[in-house]
Amino acid sequence: MNKRIALGILFVVGTVIGVAAQTAEPALGVDLKALKYIGAGLAVGLACIGGGIAVGGVGGAAMGAIAEDASLSGKALPFLGLAEGICLWGFLVAILCLTM
Repeated sequence: MNKRIALGILFVVGTVIGVAAQTAEPALGVDLKALKYIGAGLAVGLACIGGGIAVGGVGGAAMGAIAEDASLSGKALPFLGLAEGICLWGFLVAILCLTM
């Protein structure tokens, strides 16, 4: 549980860095373009790590349930799609960080 909290905090920090890099004034010679790329990379990377953890847990449970009763496949597969959607949100945040 602590790892998930830490990953969530890193995801938020990466997003904030990416957004702040778009609006902040250059100070002390900090390259704001580099901060945008760091924020975008953190957003995608951490979202995909979280999505992979979610898919691993949900996928294992879904396959076990389907092995017991094949009629459960229609109920189990949407949860995998929800877990994969986490990665897409990270990708969208990265695109927003880079295009603004």
